[in-house]
Amino acid sequence: MSSSMDSSLLERLGGAGGIYIHIPFCKQACHYCDFHFSTSLKKKSELVNALVKELQLRKDEFKNITVETIYFGGGTPSLLTSEELRLLIDEVYKNYQIADNPEITLEANPDDLTRQRINELANTQINRLSIGIQSFFEADLKLMNRAHNAKEAKSCLQEAAKHFKNISIDLIYGIPDLTNENWTRNIETVLSFNIPHISSYALTVEPKTALDMFIKKGIVKNIDDDLAQQQFHILIEKLEASGFVHYELSNFGKPDYFSKNNSAYWQGKPYLGIGPSAHSFNGNERGWNVRNNSKYIKAIEQNRLPIETEVLSITDKYNEYVMTGLRTIWGVSLEKVEQDFGKNYKIYLMKQAEKHLLEHLLYLNEGKLLVTKKGKFLSDGIASDLFMLNLS
Repeated sequence: MSSSMDSSLLERLGGAGGIYIHIPFCKQACHYCDFHFSTSLKKKSELVNALVKELQLRKDEFKNITVETIYFGGGTPSLLTSEELRLLIDEVYKNYQIADNPEITLEANPDDLTRQRINELANTQINRLSIGIQSFFEADLKLMNRAHNAKEAKSCLQEAAKHFKNISIDLIYGIPDLTNENWTRNIETVLSFNIPHISSYALTVEPKTALDMFIKKGIVKNIDDDLAQQQFHILIEKLEASGFVHYELSNFGKPDYFSKNNSAYWQGKPYLGIGPSAHSFNGNERGWNVRNNSKYIKAIEQNRLPIETEVLSITDKYNEYVMTGLRTIWGVSLEKVEQDFGKNYKIYLMKQAEKHLLEHLLYLNEGKLLVTKKGKFLSDGIASDLFMLNLS
């Protein structure tokens, strides 16, 4: 099905939302990545023009929504020129109602963040950088096929901190042969730059990626889940001791530096996904654009939105709320479950939660169900135990 998402629900809801813009280009393919991107930049100009047009075509979907966040994700958005980024930001301002001082984030790779480039970005409306460091060790970067080296990682942070207060970096743990000692050194290196936000993920083996093939062929060791869990707990301990709040399973922020973009996702606010493979949500429907640059550009040029949508059932919404709630410090509100989904869902939730409460993986606090420190690494699995499977 190809159509815009139903805007009538958003008109009734009003409120705040975000815009995500997917930039599907990378210099080279990271071995673990299964996101949509191309390593050919031949269609970059056409793609940017299509993004501009999609923003125009979909403005009515956010008629009564105030845009609080604009997020450039990818791919590698730092491959766009400052002029291209300005063009897209200006188009959002022309067509949408924008909050005062919105959070505007650019995902960037260290090899793109030269002194000159950082200075250029500081003169745009972008006010937050999310930098894909992943590791400060050459062996890890080579294993993952990252485009930057450790020296570039450190120098870009040093320079970026001169121009941007709001910086987030990504780190990956559970990398084959990454020792706990080196993982601790990675964390300490980040802390030495006074970065206020860290997103950190366990390395996962996605099907059909290069990493998947290398492991199957014995070229790379398989992931050690026990080691990954140890490194997850080292991460929590080190960052909380340094004043970070572990506000979501993979995210740590100093007070006032939580990601507004990501927090909106977890709290169920609407968002528009612009670009190939980008996802959208309006509270009742979920949509996703075609995962192909050429098909995306062609459709937009013909004034067609290459988006498929699905209407979420009450069970879908309940399951999604449980999944996102358990990952955050806001937890799962029993009152909200009863109000939004009905008493039977609340009864079911507490019945399913019982064994996890007894095992001290979950606890109740002021009417909210939350994961314990012991349960954090297992939160996605715990959430799946609380899902409703048969009602609609």
